[in-house]
Amino acid sequence: MKDIKLAVFDMAGTTVNEDNVVYKTVQRALEIGGFKVPLEKVLELGAGKEKYKAIEDILNEEMNGAVSKEKMEEIYLSFKRLLGEAYDQLEVAPYKGVEELFGILRSNQVKVVLNTGYDYRTAKTLVDKLGWEIGKEVDALITADDVEIGRPSSEMIDRAMEQFGIESAEQVLKAGDSVIDIEEGKNANCGMTVGVLTGAHTREQLVKANPTLILENLEELGKVLFPK
Repeated sequence: MKDIKLAVFDMAGTTVNEDNVVYKTVQRALEIGGFKVPLEKVLELGAGKEKYKAIEDILNEEMNGAVSKEKMEEIYLSFKRLLGEAYDQLEVAPYKGVEELFGILRSNQVKVVLNTGYDYRTAKTLVDKLGWEIGKEVDALITADDVEIGRPSSEMIDRAMEQFGIESAEQVLKAGDSVIDIEEGKNANCGMTVGVLTGAHTREQLVKANPTLILENLEELGKVLFPK
């Protein structure tokens, strides 16, 4: 097993169970904007991405590039408003075993970082709802607001490596529920990429990205990294 020093985890669908509310909200914003897109297509094209980019890619695919930037921005602003309303009432929880996994990793001197295609405000709302503290349950939170180029760019992982003085990407693990998460990890040359089946993409979709491992959930990861 590789000598992992930094573990970077996606949030919604990977560590945090929020019942796909983000992508259901993207779907709703698109419908309000005049575009009916099945949730499966929203997940296929938008999962893991910075959310304006997700909306842009969905509309470009569904409408063959015929939607104006102004219309996309209108839908994105609608999405942000709707998501704020949804999160104010949403009950969220970590997936089973996630907090225990974080504890195992940190007790073995592995830094735990959350990264996400959300903006900082949305991500911090989730973290606060979970009762997690930066420096306690996790070591850092890196969001779409912290980088110029979103996933699948390696920029968020590069930033985490720099923050914790990790020089070799071979010592970094990236885990997520979408193809974009795996592509991000590969673009960063991570030593391990882990797909989980708790969120946006199916095993068949994740296999195409060729991760190191595909697990049913993150609870299994502790046993993989630290077998007794």
